[in-house]
Amino acid sequence: MGSTHGNRRSHAALATVLLACFAFAPTGVSAQQSPSAPHEHSPFSCDDVPSGTARPEYGCFNIARVDGLNFRDSVVYWFLYSFPTRAAAEAAKTSTGVVVEEDGKVWLNELTSATSRARAGALVSRVGPLVLPPAPTYTAIYSYAVMAPGQRSRVHTHSGPEGWYVLAGEQCLETSVGVFRGRANEPVVVPGNIPMELYITGSALRRALVVVVHDSRQPRGTPSAWVPPGACHQ
Repeated sequence: MGSTHGNRRSHAALATVLLACFAFAPTGVSAQQSPSAPHEHSPFSCDDVPSGTARPEYGCFNIARVDGLNFRDSVVYWFLYSFPTRAAAEAAKTSTGVVVEEDGKVWLNELTSATSRARAGALVSRVGPLVLPPAPTYTAIYSYAVMAPGQRSRVHTHSGPEGWYVLAGEQCLETSVGVFRGRANEPVVVPGNIPMELYITGSALRRALVVVVHDSRQPRGTPSAWVPPGACHQ
């Protein structure tokens, strides 16, 4: 009997220690944990955090906005240029353009027809076509995102097309009309007004520049009740 009670007390003590260890175990990506280590992430949305201000290590940050845009055509392209200085980029931009500094570079973003291009700067990518919904005016919101493998967005819908230029890593966008994948130095475009979920694939941090061009009367994005079938995980 004494031995039995002793074993029970030992087991209870061990259980208490294990529970304490689990209760205080760290979550997320730590300094000792690779970004590709398996762990659960809560879905995220893009937040207004101007370029150059303090922000979290991971997330999607709205860094610039251009309102009151008008276009002659219903199809536009996002031209992405790099410049050696901000002053040079500011001197080259048009009324549809905006200059941001991210990822150690100065970027000029322009929305225009397929044949237009800036008179200066190094053309990095032409992202499009971006097919616009009918609207009296448009708003362009530019974002910069840094995300770890396994992170995902909330399920949402944009009131206009969205374009990405992937700087590093890999991503998979699951939508109600199909799957769109992107890797470093690749542009990705999806139409507006469809539900979607962004999922980060691969084994490296994914960094990207993003633009959404939408009807100025509508919000940039809204939550969606659509349930992705999981094609990005296959």
